[in-house]
Amino acid sequence: MTPLTGVLLGVVLLTANGLFVAAEFALVSARRHRLEEIAVSGGRLAKVTARAAVRGGRELSLMLAGAQLGITLASLGLGMVAEPAIEHLLEPVLTLLPESLRTPVAYVVALALVTFLHMVVGEMAPKSLALTHPERAAMGLALPFRGFAWVVRPVLAVLNALTNGILRLAGVRPRDELATTRTPRQLAMLVAESGRMGMLDRDEHDLLTRALRVHSQPVERLMVPVGEAPSVPADADGLLVRRTAARDGRLRMLVVTPDDVVGVLHVRDAVLQPGRRAGELATPVPRMAKDTTIPDAVTLLQEAHAQVGLVTDAGGTPVGVIDLTTLVGELLVA
Repeated sequence: MTPLTGVLLGVVLLTANGLFVAAEFALVSARRHRLEEIAVSGGRLAKVTARAAVRGGRELSLMLAGAQLGITLASLGLGMVAEPAIEHLLEPVLTLLPESLRTPVAYVVALALVTFLHMVVGEMAPKSLALTHPERAAMGLALPFRGFAWVVRPVLAVLNALTNGILRLAGVRPRDELATTRTPRQLAMLVAESGRMGMLDRDEHDLLTRALRVHSQPVERLMVPVGEAPSVPADADGLLVRRTAARDGRLRMLVVTPDDVVGVLHVRDAVLQPGRRAGELATPVPRMAKDTTIPDAVTLLQEAHAQVGLVTDAGGTPVGVIDLTTLVGELLVA
């Protein structure tokens, strides 16, 4: 092999090393939900590459083993090919040095140059690129990287099995996917720790703490007991409905029977249809358990296109009333 061929092959190996490094960091840092969104709503090519990246994330342990294998092979090849080639090219240039020093100096310079290029071009630059644009890097490298992993899959399977066996012996349970979700308790701990370390100012810390607290609180805290909510009997006429609205200052009221809540009535309906009874004008009201969280209650009312909901106990008996305005206001204040 001529020195020039060795240098060209070294460039190829250096590029391959950088691609493997970028693929490794992109797999770890890419956000799964962003890739899944692109896989559904992106263009044709974007869908294909995003799906390949998502599949790679589901086999994270195997894919990382493939990246490490590729980096190791490229690094070894770079040292074996590029370093001697650069050394041979440098020796004729070092004519001012004694002949006995030309080879050692050429070797040291070649080693330093290859090491520098390997660290900067083959490691640090692709790592920074992948961390800056993780989803783009993951999609761009997904197909070629998975092709490489498919070719060497038997080797990766053996290496991965040996690694997992060693981890189990040490009492560590291997995982194939990166955890991307956090429970409210975990998020609260992260916010508290960030505030303690000064990474969040006081206002941001208080805002996040209140938001997390509200999102986990039950709707029971905000409900109005059924006995205190404006209501009319099912056989009430339009006049009684209007008087109840004027007395309580509320446009909506419950329509009740001695045993249950029939629904909810807006005073407008009684005005427009004065000859009908409240039970005939009532519309069904969605029900929710008293331990339903505030965000879930908002979702339930929105999906039902309702402004008012009934809060029930464990036996299904209505114990309170909640309205969408109160729920949304609580979320906005948080």
